[in-house]
Amino acid sequence: MSSLYRLARPALFRLDPERAHDLSLAALRKGLVKGGKVPVDDRLRSKVAGIAFPNPIGLAAGYDKDAMVPDALLRLGFGFVEVGTLTPRPQDGNPKPRLFRLPEYQAVINRFGFNNCGHADAVERLALRQRKPGIVGVNIGANKDAADRVADYVEGVTRFAPLARYLTVNVSSPNTPGLRGLQAADELDRLLNHVVAARNGEAAVSASAKVPVFLKVAPDLTRSAIGEIAEVAKRRKIDGLIVSNTTLSREGVEAHDHGQETGGLSGRPLYDQSTMVLALFRKALGRDMPLIGVGGVFDATDTIGKIEAGADLVQIYSGLVYGGPGLPAAILRGLLAHIEAEEMGNVAALRDRRLDEIVERADLPA
Repeated sequence: MSSLYRLARPALFRLDPERAHDLSLAALRKGLVKGGKVPVDDRLRSKVAGIAFPNPIGLAAGYDKDAMVPDALLRLGFGFVEVGTLTPRPQDGNPKPRLFRLPEYQAVINRFGFNNCGHADAVERLALRQRKPGIVGVNIGANKDAADRVADYVEGVTRFAPLARYLTVNVSSPNTPGLRGLQAADELDRLLNHVVAARNGEAAVSASAKVPVFLKVAPDLTRSAIGEIAEVAKRRKIDGLIVSNTTLSREGVEAHDHGQETGGLSGRPLYDQSTMVLALFRKALGRDMPLIGVGGVFDATDTIGKIEAGADLVQIYSGLVYGGPGLPAAILRGLLAHIEAEEMGNVAALRDRRLDEIVERADLPA
């Protein structure tokens, strides 16, 4: 944690969490937030799903829901930033309070419910930065009251494919009733069939390039569900998976005052579960399908663990809440130190090193 953020965090944590979140976005817009010195090194580069990433550390969706500050976030050292989740029509999300810190566990519970500005405003903002450098992905979802959720995702593909470096189909939020039902094999197959067709259509992309499509899944899956999702992903030829979203589990945080709040739990308590599910997806999908690991990443050691479990790239979110804006640069410095100590050519050489070990000890229901 940077020394400045260490000093500021007690004051921020006295604020309502959502108010603090909004203030951080305002500070980024005004250029008031600075990160650490960002290392730029070829050993951190990798090509994933046809995209050349300057480093493997990304910001997960949920922080910059409305695509307000992607460039300010990239300047903190992120190799890529994912905005959203965005739905066709604006929606307020669930009633407040809906964001809770559990500092003793370095955890967060949220039940936002896809609160966002809608497609139109985000399209306008992303169009203005279209020629700027930096990798910005767009996470798309369905409105809570959508008559046809598949149609909402198709609309997201059509609107954002010309503007995004990649698209993420989010079917894993626990805060929109029934959404996770789209992870069931038949429903997922139908959804991805329409999404990929829209991505491949002339209305969505130029003939010269097709924006990669990733699928974001939950950590609360059985082994059979992982196998079914993997088969659908391969059959529909999507470009990768993001593993994982927040969990409904409260294991280890039950005693906290906020431990029984409804919503998705993220942060440190999610690390082991999400990493285990990541490894099982890598085993089910084989070596070639890109995977982005998310869940409980707070430092370089956590990042290395995700990559060794099968991730090509790693995203953070709750770690930023506790570690501050210097975290991306600190993780990158730690990665470089590890690469040097292990005498590796690049960060990609870490991938799958502990895959078999993690799969063997995976404690997941059939």
